[in-house]
Amino acid sequence: MTSPQTPLAQVIGDPIAQSKSPAIHEFWLEKLGIAGEYTRAHVTTEGLADYLDASNADPRWTGCNVTMPHKQAIIPLLDRLDPLAERLGAVNTVVREGEALIGYNTDAGGFLEPLRGHLQDQHYFRMARILGTGGAARAIIAALASEGFTLVVAGRNPDKARALLDELAPKGEHHAIHLDHFAAPTDFAFDDREGCLDLVVNASPLGMTGNPPLQFDWSHAPPGSIAYDIVTSPLETPFLKDARRKGHEAIHGLSMLIGQAAIAFEKFFGAPPPREYDAELVERMTA
Repeated sequence: MTSPQTPLAQVIGDPIAQSKSPAIHEFWLEKLGIAGEYTRAHVTTEGLADYLDASNADPRWTGCNVTMPHKQAIIPLLDRLDPLAERLGAVNTVVREGEALIGYNTDAGGFLEPLRGHLQDQHYFRMARILGTGGAARAIIAALASEGFTLVVAGRNPDKARALLDELAPKGEHHAIHLDHFAAPTDFAFDDREGCLDLVVNASPLGMTGNPPLQFDWSHAPPGSIAYDIVTSPLETPFLKDARRKGHEAIHGLSMLIGQAAIAFEKFFGAPPPREYDAELVERMTA
């Protein structure tokens, strides 16, 4: 039961019915016993400014998560951007702070979260192969560059991949190539990878339900690489299944989604989410 004091957060987008964010936030509110509410709101591009005006006038509203197609369009309507959101040119979280609307980007932090155990170790060398050049790739490129990775970004348009690297990771000897490079087998002999950290990240919608599969031959990945797929449906993509068969560690897309939601949840409701229930949360979301 809600009251005039019950905090309200939302996720907005067009379309929005598919969003898993309400399931995540409501699960945490339930576990913590917090009187709060998190809902979906279908907001068109034309209605974005009106939505923010109406929400800012609601004393219950603490902020919203932002999905496509609003991550760039919402920026001119905000009072201030967090430095990372400004650097990425994309906002996925809006928080009301006093009378101001502040834009954040939690995608980069959410992406890195399941890698923290590896990142706390020292490595001689870190390399990531990032497959895709869309909106999600922006946060991933910036996040991994900040952690000292040498990046290989592959896309249908290598010029776009190069432009992303020049914008978001101008330091370092990074590489841009065509996505087809990874489709065919290779007999490349990898050097000793002891003490190195290698990632292969699917930052594209390939492999998602209704989309073609991602063509990646695992001969392009050194032994001990980590496969990371940001696709959330299906949870176990062909890309991850192939990686496991080759003996690689695999990270599914809900890891990033839950990680970025955790950052937003604390901003919306003033308490860290109970992460000890992550396995139960994933089970509920995939039931």
